Amino acid sequence: MLVLLGIGVVVLGFVLRANPLLVVMAAALTTGLAAAWTPTADLQTMYAAGVATLSAFGKAFNDNRYVSVVWVVLMAIGLLERAGLQERARAAIAKVRAATVGRLLWVYLIIRQGAAAVGLTSLGGHPQMVRPLVAPMAEGAATAKYGELPDRERFLIRSHAAAVDNIGLFFGEDIFIAIASILLIQGFLEQNGILVEPLELSLWAIPTAITALLIHTLRLWLLDRRLQRALAAKSGGAAS
Repeated sequence: MLVLLGIGVVVLGFVLRANPLLVVMAAALTTGLAAAWTPTADLQTMYAAGVATLSAFGKAFNDNRYVSVVWVVLMAIGLLERAGLQERARAAIAKVRAATVGRLLWVYLIIRQGAAAVGLTSLGGHPQMVRPLVAPMAEGAATAKYGELPDRERFLIRSHAAAVDNIGLFFGEDIFIAIASILLIQGFLEQNGILVEPLELSLWAIPTAITALLIHTLRLWLLDRRLQRALAAKSGGAAS
């Protein structure tokens, strides 16, 4: 039961709002030392347990070092934003007269869901697409039509940009047969005595994806109507 002390360390660390990385490290070391402790354990035994725990951390990091590649991507995006990527995106979309927030997000929804359906789930995402490109372009489309945006409408546009990415990925990826979610569903059904092939699950995901696309298309159309009412009224009031 002593190994459960690690859970207590996690709870205490989050209650004190300590650094999450330090909390997880402390919890792992506590669990490792507690697992090795016995009433007859000496200092050398505990030292060996601590070294073994740190070695396990090092091995896990080395085996999964590809996970650290994401930090390189984030740094590249940060440099692009510092160089004016968002401003360029806003300026580019402002030149397209037919562009509206709903139409722009609808095009991204089609691209995101179609790419996910063929297994390209990394083609998109909040840090690499929504924040630096999609959301600024949507704001630029609204600014070109209605002028400077109030914070309420600006945050509304950003939330819809994030939602489009989530919906496109969530309902598109299940169409691709070699995806973890399909295998998870198959394994769960098989455990409960229901035998089904991954291809059947993928095929049945198509009507759901189409329905989600149609429903969110309507939501984006309603978003355009809502922005038009709110921002046109404000811009008209400011002009008068």
